[in-house]
Amino acid sequence: MAAAVNEIFRRHRECFDADAEEIVAAGQSLLKFPSLRVVRGVEESKAINDMKGPAVIMATSGMCTAGRIKHHLAQHIGDTACTILFVGYQSQGTLGRQILDGNREVRIHGLSHLVRARVEQIQGISGHADRAGLLEWLRHFQQPPRHLFITHGEPQASLALAEQVRGQLGWNVSVPEYRETVTLNSG
Repeated sequence: MAAAVNEIFRRHRECFDADAEEIVAAGQSLLKFPSLRVVRGVEESKAINDMKGPAVIMATSGMCTAGRIKHHLAQHIGDTACTILFVGYQSQGTLGRQILDGNREVRIHGLSHLVRARVEQIQGISGHADRAGLLEWLRHFQQPPRHLFITHGEPQASLALAEQVRGQLGWNVSVPEYRETVTLNSG
C-alpha cells in the first residue's frame, strides 16, 4: 500500500504544501533516497527479517493488527538494539496500543514475545483528517446520505463527531456499538 501511495504523491504535486514544493523544486525527492528499498511482495518482505545490520522498517499497518508488520515485530520486538516507533494514534485493544502502553509481553501470531525493543511515539502524524477536516469534507456532499455511520475512533470522540454532524449538518447519524448489526433498506 505504501508503494501505491508514493506513486500517488509523485503524480499530484499540486497537493504539496510550500515546504514540500521547495524540496522538490531544489531537485530533491520527498519519497526517495539512496538506501530506500520499496518492498512490494511477500517474499521480499520476509527477506527483510534475514538482513543483518541496522535498518528502518516502515509499515502501513498503524495499529499492528494485521499484515507483514506482525512478522517484523515478532522478529525484532525482543531485541534491545531495536526501536519500535509509532507515528500516530494506537486504538485501545490493538497490538500497537499494548506495546505503546508498556506491556512487557505481547502475543503475536499466537506466541508470547517479551518486549525488549525500545518503544517511542511521535504525536501529531496521522493519515486521517481531524474533526474539522471531516466536517469540511461532509459539507461538500451535494446530497446527504440517508444515514451516516461513524465507525472509526474511540467512542467518546466518535460520539462527539456524531453530535457535531447532527447539529451542524442536520444529518441522521449514529455510532454503532461493537458487533451491532444494522439492516439497510434499499430505496
